[in-house]
Amino acid sequence: MKHSTNPQTRRGHRGGPARRIGRTLALVLPVVLVLSGTLAVTRVNWTGSPSSSVLTASDVSSAEVSKKAVSRAPQDVLRDQLMTELQDKNPGVVLTHLQQAVNGHPSLAQHCTSIARALGRAAVRIYGASRAQSYARPVCDTAFATGVLAAHS
Repeated sequence: MKHSTNPQTRRGHRGGPARRIGRTLALVLPVVLVLSGTLAVTRVNWTGSPSSSVLTASDVSSAEVSKKAVSRAPQDVLRDQLMTELQDKNPGVVLTHLQQAVNGHPSLAQHCTSIARALGRAAVRIYGASRAQSYARPVCDTAFATGVLAAHS
């Protein structure tokens, strides 16, 4: 009976260090991604104030919330925040923040399309049609691209 000297066949089915590392990553990576996404969403300024300070829900008492912020719907606050952000950052970054906001607050999903269209129209005013279209991606389906097209037509 001949025995193989090939290390791959002698090792058997257990796998080596690379396989163990792969299994560990397969278990740990999804947890890390979920936690980092959750932390990113908690950093969104939901108060509507232009302040760059980050507050958690426990930091704001009901007495500190202004009447203006209370009377505005969350989707309007988000739209205004993203439109302001579009002045300083490229549409790709703004679309990422829109997706994070919708993922963190599913109630905003029904407004995602209208917000993305508005961002598309604003991006055309700022960047021009072809450059704005280059940032289009499937956030809220194709709403951003639809807004770009509507503003260009």
